[in-house]
Amino acid sequence: MLCILLAAFALVQVLPAAPAEAASRLAEFLPKVQPSDLFAGADRFGEPVGEPPIVPVWKGDTLAGYAYLNSDFTSAIGYSGKPIHILAGIDPEGVLRGLKLVGHQEPIVLVGIPEEKVVASLNTLIGRDIGRVAAGAERPPQVDIVSGATVTVLVMGDSVVRSAVRLIRSGRLGGEATAAEAAAPVEVRTLRQESGEARSWEELVGDGSVRSLHLTVGEVSEAFARAGEEKAATHPETRKPEDSFIALYIAPASVPEIGLSLLGEQGYERLRSKLRPGQQAILVAGDGAYSFKGSGYVRGGIFDRIELMQDGQGVRFRDRGHTRLGDIAAEGAPRLREIALFTVPEDFAFDVTRPWELQLLAQRSWGARDKAVLPFDVGYVLPDRYVTVEKAAPVAQAPGDAEPEAAVPVEAESEPLWVQMWRLNTVEIGITASALLLLTAIFFFQDWLVRRPVLHVWVRRSYLVFVLVWLGWYANAQLSVVNVLTFTNALITGFHWEFFLSAPLIFILWATVAAGLLFWGRGPFCGWLCPFGALQELTNNLAQWLKVPQVKVPFWLHERLWPVKYIIFLVLFGLSFYSVALAEVFAEVEPFKTAIILKFARDWPFVIFALTLLSLGLFIERFYCRYLCPLGAALAIPGRIRMFEWLKRWPECGSPCQRCAKECPVQAIHPEGQINVNECIYCMHCQELYHDDHRCPHMIQVRLKREKFERLSSPSMRGGGPVPPVITHKGAVIERSDPVPGSPN
Repeated sequence: MLCILLAAFALVQVLPAAPAEAASRLAEFLPKVQPSDLFAGADRFGEPVGEPPIVPVWKGDTLAGYAYLNSDFTSAIGYSGKPIHILAGIDPEGVLRGLKLVGHQEPIVLVGIPEEKVVASLNTLIGRDIGRVAAGAERPPQVDIVSGATVTVLVMGDSVVRSAVRLIRSGRLGGEATAAEAAAPVEVRTLRQESGEARSWEELVGDGSVRSLHLTVGEVSEAFARAGEEKAATHPETRKPEDSFIALYIAPASVPEIGLSLLGEQGYERLRSKLRPGQQAILVAGDGAYSFKGSGYVRGGIFDRIELMQDGQGVRFRDRGHTRLGDIAAEGAPRLREIALFTVPEDFAFDVTRPWELQLLAQRSWGARDKAVLPFDVGYVLPDRYVTVEKAAPVAQAPGDAEPEAAVPVEAESEPLWVQMWRLNTVEIGITASALLLLTAIFFFQDWLVRRPVLHVWVRRSYLVFVLVWLGWYANAQLSVVNVLTFTNALITGFHWEFFLSAPLIFILWATVAAGLLFWGRGPFCGWLCPFGALQELTNNLAQWLKVPQVKVPFWLHERLWPVKYIIFLVLFGLSFYSVALAEVFAEVEPFKTAIILKFARDWPFVIFALTLLSLGLFIERFYCRYLCPLGAALAIPGRIRMFEWLKRWPECGSPCQRCAKECPVQAIHPEGQINVNECIYCMHCQELYHDDHRCPHMIQVRLKREKFERLSSPSMRGGGPVPPVITHKGAVIERSDPVPGSPN
């Protein structure tokens, strides 16, 4: 299973990125907005110009800027497999002035997440200077995450920023460099290698060798309030606004004189011995109520509260490049709570002689998963005393030469969104892959496990808890019939990989399910990997422990109810050919979005529907899975192509023995004895019985014959005497053995 997953991932990496739409739809969407929606006070649109077209927007006789459609300049493929169309207004200086969502078929926005919430997240880009991003002076801005619609929102924000950068670099907004600027001499800065003498803390801070950032709790609260994060503003770290939020100090410890001063002679020599040629190290120290380290690096190895940035690119430090220091060697240095030395990763192009920033991400939480983040930058320019500065003439560009580096499209300079998502979710991907590897081992060694019923029960319940809590509620990796509908529609109308790859855990799970269908059918997903299925089973287990009476559906009725889910799936599937958006609305027959993705934080009709299904599951185990789930039906159809039969049966199963059929928790075993793989969730309860010589009648007979043979073979029985009676466990079949020849009857 894991090998197939890795092969699938290797395949998609070599697939070409999807191109933007060939024909512009700007003329179609422009009448849907007013000029003032994109530029405050604007009163009219001009005529479209250029290809792809952009439209001048006027405020009286003054040009306010230009309107353009994001999908004309870059890919904006959404979860529906269709482009997300956003009209953007950008002024001649490259500042975004307005955004308008004009067309999409995103299911998470159509039903579930209010569109206003998504638009509000997207609007955080308004006022951002994309010209600085295009010039490499800033990192591309990120939109605020909306829980339950993370990938959709990231695709929207990414497409707006990328399209704006592409438009700016095309030169169609104006702002080209003047001839005087182009002819200005270039400044070349070279780091001096002589170490000099150690200097005091006061001297280092005084000339800018050490830069600092000081914030109070009140100042940070005010910043959150200005950013519109009122809840974060009302949850300060301490009660007193004047308390220190953080006093942060930074310095490049790999610069000889600075490193010698801060680390001492021995410490600096140890650092030099670890650094490779050209590699740099940054000292970061802090004190106050807020930790710049946090606890994220303990769990995932990444320091997620600070980021080193230069020329619009950034990198976060990892634990393997981190050294904890007890104090600073410079004379007069303050006692600081946290002091860390970070080596800059070799794959990050960092020039210590050029300006750089350390970005502090101030995080505040007010709920289990509700969090706001606000960046604060500490700029750093290496003082001239540590560098040699020379002037060099600019390189002239001959006519017909290639465009300068600055004109390279943004796609060539930054990773695609799906690559970023895989990189950012490295820890989650590792945990999921480990869990899937464990599940594969459980299936391959199922005979060993089911021979130990108590261990099997605890392994299964523990795995279900993990799937529900971590995979479902934390990672939101709940598969849905919507995935099937959109994937099928994408195959018909024009397939694009990049969006499916933008949700790494969903992609990994689907690849795993596809592999599992060949081996075991739909059972691995429905019985082990579905968070809502896990929620049903665990709540039913609790109900049984509390002695809630269980309803056994008569098999004749059960047999007529299970086709209902196939009918639901076929209706949704057929409806998707007419309108995917409409099919996704009716796909709300699935309570997954309510119970798992949104954690019941939704309008009351959806919550009541989900709670009703869970309540029925307290009396009829996995009621929804058995009779209503369209996703289970969709998986059962290709699951019939499985190549192996892993569930073992005895010839007596079904005739005359009915024990497995009666004890199957989802009634997937016919009274005649055969297992209906379309309905089986692979809980392996029947395999427990198969090996149990105290519950399975066939195995009881085998055990009794074995015990009889052992008694006949024992020395005491060969001497004669009565045969002790044989009584099986828990009132099962009782067999009285024949007396040993020669013994009294």
